Amino acid sequence: MLILELFKILTEKGLLEFLTVFATISIPLVISIVIHEWAHGYTAYKFGDNTPKEQGRLTLNPFAHLDILGTLMLFIVGIGWAKPVMINPENIPSRPKIALVGLAGPLSNFLMAILFTFIFYITVFVNSSDQTTNLSMYEQMLFLVIRINILLGIFNLIPIPPLDGANIIRNLLPEKIAEEYFKIAPYGLLILIFILYTTGFGFIYEVSNIVFYVILFFINLILSPLFA
Repeated sequence: MLILELFKILTEKGLLEFLTVFATISIPLVISIVIHEWAHGYTAYKFGDNTPKEQGRLTLNPFAHLDILGTLMLFIVGIGWAKPVMINPENIPSRPKIALVGLAGPLSNFLMAILFTFIFYITVFVNSSDQTTNLSMYEQMLFLVIRINILLGIFNLIPIPPLDGANIIRNLLPEKIAEEYFKIAPYGLLILIFILYTTGFGFIYEVSNIVFYVILFFINLILSPLFA
C-alpha cells in the first residue's frame, strides 16, 4: 500500500523526505487524472453536449475533478477514481461519438505520455554530461508522469464497467448485445478488484513497460540525429 510506504518514509527519513516523495508522486497523479477527466468533458462538449460545461467540468482546476474518497483510496488500496464526467447521450448524435467520448480520457493519457517522453528524453540527454546515473527530482517527476499516464490509459481501457473501456465497447456493439453486456455493471467493481489482485496488476504493468519502450524507441529515432 502506498500510504504505508509514505508512512515508513515519514518515520524513518523525516518530514522533508516525506514531503519530497509525496510531491513527486502526487503532482503527476493529479495532472494525469485532471486532464483525463477534462478530455471526456471537452470531447462531449464539442460533440454538442453542454452538460460538462454546465457542471463546471471544462476546467483544469483539480478541485472540479478530484473525488476526496477516490483519491484517498488510491493511496490506501491502489485503486482510486475521480468525479465522473456526466454526459447526456441524447445530446450526442451517434453512438460512435459517445464511444469517442469514452476513448478521449485514455487517449489523453497516451498523448501526455508521448509529450512528456519527449521532454524527459531531451532533459536526460542534456544532463548526461553530469556523469551521474541518478535522476533529479524534476526528471523523476517527468518519468512518473509518463508511467502514470501509460498505466491510467491501459487501466481505463479494461472493458469492465465502470471503466472507459466498457463504455467504448457498449457504444460500438449492437444495442441488444450492449444491454446484455452491461448487465455485469452492478458487479463490475468486484470483478475488477478480483482481476487486479490476481494477475491484473502484473499484466498491466508489463504492458505499460512495452508501451513505454515503444514510445521511447520512436522518440529516439526522431531526436537522436539532432543530438548526434
